[in-house]
Amino acid sequence: MRQELMSLPKTLAEDVAKNLVMVAKLIDDEPEEAYEYSRIALRLASRVAAVREAAGFAAYATQRYTEALAEFRATRRMTGTVELWPVMADCERGLGRPERAMAMAGEPEVKKLDKAGQVEMRLVAAGARRDMGQIDAAIVTLQGPELGSSSVQPWTARLRYAYADALLTAERKDEAREWFAKAAEADKDGSTDASDRLAELDGVEFVDALVDDEGDESETVSSVEEAPFEEAAVEEVAEAVETEVPAGDEADAETKAPAEADAEAPVDAERATEREADKG
Repeated sequence: MRQELMSLPKTLAEDVAKNLVMVAKLIDDEPEEAYEYSRIALRLASRVAAVREAAGFAAYATQRYTEALAEFRATRRMTGTVELWPVMADCERGLGRPERAMAMAGEPEVKKLDKAGQVEMRLVAAGARRDMGQIDAAIVTLQGPELGSSSVQPWTARLRYAYADALLTAERKDEAREWFAKAAEADKDGSTDASDRLAELDGVEFVDALVDDEGDESETVSSVEEAPFEEAAVEEVAEAVETEVPAGDEADAETKAPAEADAEAPVDAERATEREADKG
């Protein structure tokens, strides 16, 4: 991402980086706001792959699956990466096309994914099986050495959770309880509600006096991780852009990035105010 932004004129790179920072900060808790920032970045630098990817994840987080799929496809064309293959398949599920997601699970691209990517693809494929009412096939899809491994990886809790949920849907309650317990054990950062599901199966009720009943929402688990990038990494890029891009690059805007040089004015009001002051 840093190298891509450094290819832009200084002021444009700064504005794009600031918007990407906001996408990373808001995508988990305020996805609609993150989406708006992603659209601004997209208008400013649509030829930057990192921007297309961020726009895709922001659209995905707000369930705009057609838009998300288009952005992920554009990113793949620009970079040649297969990393987005699982989330692209999950977009097909979101669009009500589980059979396409299943077809993607059998494509050669899956073999090019790293272990984490292959697990994500398995989660998507199992979800597609469930969408088609094939719960037993979904359970089989989730089985494998990663499921029973004692090694805890970033995806372990979600894989165990999906397996437990599928077992419960198949009315295999005792097995489901066992796997919700294993999911809760692996879930160190609270990415699932495995503990709550386990307590529910055990008949335990929690009363939280600080939470209004109307505002209490159940947590869900997506098939694919939504966050496109780490917030700290994006902020680091933004700082690098501000300090390392030579100011002289502004004069070369039309030669270096003609499309971006003609992009709309930066969004932040402070910069607009500065321009007015300069005119005066």
